[in-house]
Amino acid sequence: MVNELMEKLINQEDRFFVAGHRGMAGSAIYRALYRSGYEKLLAASRDELDLLDAQAVQRWFTKHKPTVVVLAAAKVGGIHANDTYAADFLLENLKIQTNVIETAWQSGVKRLIFLGSSCIYPKFAEQPIKEESLLNGALEPTNEWYAIAKIAGIKLCESLRKQYDFDAISLIPTNLYGPGDNYHPENSHVLPALIRRFYEAKESGAESVTCWGTGSPMREFLHVDDLGDACVFALEHWSALSQGAPVDNLNNPYAFLNVGTGVDITIRDLASLIARACEFKGKIIWDDSKPDGTPKKQLNVNAIATLGWRSKIALKSGIEETVKSFKSSLSSDLAEVRL
Repeated sequence: MVNELMEKLINQEDRFFVAGHRGMAGSAIYRALYRSGYEKLLAASRDELDLLDAQAVQRWFTKHKPTVVVLAAAKVGGIHANDTYAADFLLENLKIQTNVIETAWQSGVKRLIFLGSSCIYPKFAEQPIKEESLLNGALEPTNEWYAIAKIAGIKLCESLRKQYDFDAISLIPTNLYGPGDNYHPENSHVLPALIRRFYEAKESGAESVTCWGTGSPMREFLHVDDLGDACVFALEHWSALSQGAPVDNLNNPYAFLNVGTGVDITIRDLASLIARACEFKGKIIWDDSKPDGTPKKQLNVNAIATLGWRSKIALKSGIEETVKSFKSSLSSDLAEVRL
């Protein structure tokens, strides 16, 4: 457990650049930093800073001089988007990561945290998935382009730390949900997609909702505000360069840590939770002619737990709050249209 009296690795005088601060993860990290008393927060919209432009990134760092960087910016999407725009996902994410991480190192940034994704792990990794599983098997084909880019970002951080002592760390969150999620009918992930489907069924008075597969696969879900809390915790208390840092099975400091709840749920039970939160009282039909995907995907979170961090938001209450947030966003959109 972390000693609360120990000196923190960041302080209130640091200047924090949160790249991707308008995305679901980035905005949660931005909020968590502010709640924790870090008020010197830097951010830039896409109009102000194109992370795909290396020279623009260098100019921005020279002007604003951040001392701590959080890289949450990425091109993201669901299975359909990953499979359809393979080259875009690989090229854009590689460029964003390289531009920000390399410039941070060259600029003398003292700490950097990079957000990976649980899709970096082999499709048939041993469950729950440990950090050591990376590169020990084939990836899930439908999102391998995004996964390869994320692996490259993790390894870039690790290599700069190994060769130049650059204090760059990475966190690997499980499936995220919460405020600011993407509810697009084709490009969203399973939990927001189900929220949209059940909400629309409730509003239209539909008698049933059909979901893909058998509902038997098990998945783990982390509220994005828990991820924000984990990022602040890691910035304050974890460096792979420090003595006492968590080590892998070869006794080497971990280059990255999993972040999750340590608890998973069947998609069938998840659908029921969401249906109740949306007040949908009709029938849920499972179309078992559609694929289920990987039977189980759960992260082993023992390493970050040894440092003293655990998730706080229960799935049921998190879903209820997320549904409220989704309804509120729809109301805001309607108000803008009427204006």
